[in-house]
Amino acid sequence: MTTLIRKRLIPCESIELKNDIISCLDKNKIITHWETFRPKSEFSHGISYYVIDKGFKISKFFKPDNSLAYIYCDIIDTEYNKETDTYTFTDLLADVIIENNGFVKILDLDELADACKDGLISNELLVEALHKLDNLLQCIYSGEFKDYINTLESFETKPQAQI
Repeated sequence: MTTLIRKRLIPCESIELKNDIISCLDKNKIITHWETFRPKSEFSHGISYYVIDKGFKISKFFKPDNSLAYIYCDIIDTEYNKETDTYTFTDLLADVIIENNGFVKILDLDELADACKDGLISNELLVEALHKLDNLLQCIYSGEFKDYINTLESFETKPQAQI
């Protein structure tokens, strides 16, 4: 069975996403349904699309009433261990929120800079994160991002069992 791990640099932690339900898994795409680790008033569950070949994860965060809170995009680095069938997704700190009115907000670039200054991320990974962020923003601004949202929405009905 496939294992998914979320690795964070700040705070330094690795968490197995054992309760996430995998709806789709192929070479360049993983789509999961999930509940929040810690309940929050602004959202309680969601669906995520790991765009492995592009280095970002697109998530739709839903409120408890199932209305959309917002779309949240993480810049990620993905490692796959074939022997253990494990994907490790390292959060590269830079994030993008797309609000329901279409406003695009870039977050946590200060954390990315601090992680580099403090030696938590290599210069190579910093450069990679910035290129991935730029590619994501170009995708959003060009309208290509809608194709990713359409793919994500095609899996929006929550599956009953993990594959």
